[in-house]
Amino acid sequence: MDSVQKLASGFTLDLGPLKEPLGFIRVLEWVFTIFAFSTTGGYSGSSHFTVNCIGAEPKDVNPAFAYPFRLPKSPYQIPLCNGSIPDDTYLQGDFSSSAEFFVCVGVFGFLYCTATLVLYLGFQHVYRLTSRGPTIDLVVTAAFAFLWLVSSSAWGKGLTDVKWATNPGHLVMNDQCNSTCKAGEFPSMGRLNASVIFGFLNLMLWAGNCWFIYKETPFHKDPNPPATMEEEGAPGP
Repeated sequence: MDSVQKLASGFTLDLGPLKEPLGFIRVLEWVFTIFAFSTTGGYSGSSHFTVNCIGAEPKDVNPAFAYPFRLPKSPYQIPLCNGSIPDDTYLQGDFSSSAEFFVCVGVFGFLYCTATLVLYLGFQHVYRLTSRGPTIDLVVTAAFAFLWLVSSSAWGKGLTDVKWATNPGHLVMNDQCNSTCKAGEFPSMGRLNASVIFGFLNLMLWAGNCWFIYKETPFHKDPNPPATMEEEGAPGP
């Protein structure tokens, strides 16, 4: 309880770091991280094709799918022209691992950005008190940059596979369709395309921010150190 009170009493709001690259880039990371995982999580869509039987109205078929893209989870039925009851048909492919990994990196990145922004703006004196704070910040930021590289690449490949598995032109090649199915509109995936873009933008932001955090650590040496009193007072040749 005492430690919490001491921590609260040490909070001093200072918006100055937002004017510096260290704080400004962290805010950008916070925003783009939200965009990355929010455009992926919660997505739902459907493919579309029609069944055209002779002497009957075309019947629409809309196979649905959603995050985390376990495609066989939702069955659909293809109407048969002979009037019999069709069997369930399933989309093929489970791409949940890459999608969930991408969202997980985004959520943890958002939490880390929130925590460090509180530290920058409210406990800047604690952050700069020793070299431990900037050093840990550098290591974690570099780790997130690597995770953004891996997760964005994996999810980009996963999204390509999702597009292929839900392509109406691919679905009408089902044995139950024969020659009666006609491909319809391709699923709308603008949000998912944007998520991959946001993922690689996060990679650039987090990797670039490593330099500005590195300048706060003792590993960085000032190329123009301030002159000492002896050097200032030394007579010229």
